[in-house]
Amino acid sequence: MSSSHCPPAIPHNNVGDSDPPIQESIMNEVIKSETAPEKKKILLIDDEEDFCFFVKLNLEKTGRFEIMTTTSGSDGVVLASKERPDLILLDIIMPEMGGGQVAELLFENPKTRKIPVLFITAIASRRQVQSQEGIIGGRNFIAKPVTPEELMAKIDGVFKSIQ
Repeated sequence: MSSSHCPPAIPHNNVGDSDPPIQESIMNEVIKSETAPEKKKILLIDDEEDFCFFVKLNLEKTGRFEIMTTTSGSDGVVLASKERPDLILLDIIMPEMGGGQVAELLFENPKTRKIPVLFITAIASRRQVQSQEGIIGGRNFIAKPVTPEELMAKIDGVFKSIQ
C-alpha cells in the first residue's frame, strides 16, 4: 500500500472573507488599464462657459479623452505648462488675452512648445476653413459653431498628423 503525501491544510481564518471581491476588482482595473488605450488629455481654452461645458461633455462621453477647461487665456497658459495636455483647443477671440497671444506664450515655453494647438473660431466662416482644408496660416482651425462629429474628426486628424 503506497501512501501519498498531501500538503498540510492551510488554516482558514475569517479575516479575509471579503478580500476576493476587492482583489477581483483590483485585477479588473489592472487588466483594463493594460488593455484600454490611455485617454488623451485635452485642454480647452475658451471664454464661453457653455461651449466649454458641451465640448467637455461630448468629448468625455467617447471615453477617449480627459478634458480640462478654462475660460481664461492666462490660466490656460499656466494649466498647459502644469498638465502638459496632448492637445490644446484654443478660441481666438477672448476678452483678457486672445488666442494668438496665448499661442505665442505656449510656443515660447519649452514645456508647451510641442503641444499641438487647434484653433476654434467664430471669426472665420465654416466655408473659409473648409476651403483651406482646416489650415490657415499653417495652423489647424475649425469654425464655430461646430458639431461634435466635426470636432472629433478634426481632433483625430491632428493626432494622426503628429504620430
